[in-house]
Amino acid sequence: MSAKIKYTDEPLGKVQVVPDFLPSPAELAFREEGVKVTLALSKKSIEFFKSEASKHHTQYQRMIRRLLDAYVDSQAAPTRQSTRTLRDKAAQRR
Repeated sequence: MSAKIKYTDEPLGKVQVVPDFLPSPAELAFREEGVKVTLALSKKSIEFFKSEASKHHTQYQRMIRRLLDAYVDSQAAPTRQSTRTLRDKAAQRR
């Protein structure tokens, strides 16, 4: 790290401006309001989500919640997409 960097004033060549696709800090700090519900699911569904959650080191409830959110977002008009969907799309681009 002691070597000095020599800067030159030469042309950079073809430069492309990349649009800012990252979410704002406010979007990153945003937490969607949750509502507690009681829901009876089939045993095989719960076993499936628990198994998949353990493979991916996450919580099975979170997987079910994201599945439901994805379904709702796919059924909603494009202008009604949730902030979570927009944030997830931005994260996928990284």
